Amino acid sequence: MSGLVPAASPASIDGPEHVTRPTAYDAILLASFGGPEGQDDVIPFLRNVTRGRGIPEERLEEVAHHYRAFGGVSPINDQNRELKAALEAELARRGIDLPVIWGNRNWDPYLRDALVEADQAGHRTLLAIATSAYSSYSSCRQYREDFALALSETGLEGTVTIDKVRQFFDHPGFVQPFIEGVAEGLAEIERRLPGIDLVTEARVLFSTHSIPTGDADKSGPDFRGFGAGGAYAAQHLAVSEVVMTESGRGVPWELVYQSRSGPPTQPWLEPDVNERIEQLAADGVRAIVIVPVGFVSDHLEVKWDLDTEAAETAEEHGVLAVRVPTPGTHSAYVAGLVDLIEERRDARPVAERKSVTSLGPWYDVCRPGCCENARLGFRPAVAGIAP
Repeated sequence: MSGLVPAASPASIDGPEHVTRPTAYDAILLASFGGPEGQDDVIPFLRNVTRGRGIPEERLEEVAHHYRAFGGVSPINDQNRELKAALEAELARRGIDLPVIWGNRNWDPYLRDALVEADQAGHRTLLAIATSAYSSYSSCRQYREDFALALSETGLEGTVTIDKVRQFFDHPGFVQPFIEGVAEGLAEIERRLPGIDLVTEARVLFSTHSIPTGDADKSGPDFRGFGAGGAYAAQHLAVSEVVMTESGRGVPWELVYQSRSGPPTQPWLEPDVNERIEQLAADGVRAIVIVPVGFVSDHLEVKWDLDTEAAETAEEHGVLAVRVPTPGTHSAYVAGLVDLIEERRDARPVAERKSVTSLGPWYDVCRPGCCENARLGFRPAVAGIAP
């Protein structure tokens, strides 16, 4: 393919940090992780997720019981159906005539099916929204690799272009639901524990998916120099600080991690949310607010790892735990995603783009060398400058 950015629109193909030429998109590609829709889907789905990693069947069975506890149905698919409908309604409200086509990385409807659907409808200039707000291999580059793979599998390379909205971790539409959630969570603690001193007896734990430290260190472009934890950790910390400034009332807070799935010998980001709850209980903390700041919806890793495991850990140690909602289909979040569509379509100047931390607004086109997989290296990807 010609140009620096594979499968890109003319405005993006030369790789600007922020596009300066408007683009007439044909459709929105809503891209998500995917999840099983029944008990028979669970193991095949987990094989899809772990393909090429050599994960033994017994380990898949261990993870499968999380899904089986919910009837083998991941909440994520219904949540994406709701998000798709909400996006369509907001686009219509603004008079934007763009269809939303939904495709998953790991389960039906697959990304390749979404691309075929788009092509058959004559939609060949696509703008993708991935249901992940932060920078890392698994939350950004892997989506971009799967876009490239889907184009190859469908033979649509050179016919369909795919751009992608910037990472939206610090867009106010994404952050506002957490600001409201923390305020409400602290108020709930006061209602349930009258007389509690929030500053000395409560904590706010911002939780996100743990990833291998090697991947974390490589997240974001090298020239930003984020150091240990890379852009992934820096972005979460920056967002959490904004939330606490707006609604934290001086309560101590920290970033914790969940859902670790690697072997014990591989370093992953820490501390683990459950281990931290145990430590806080030993230090006399009576209540915690758990903020799933790394997630856009209440999917299985929220429902199981936080609402089940972390909640049980807190109860075992006599700590009141309140979990705040994810953005889901919150009106501010949905409106914010459409803001991102408009800013990319119209090539809005950086000064007019919304962000609430000093790290953003993030890049329209991923920079060279961004978010390398520490184990696999770089594979073909769209929506970014080739490394």
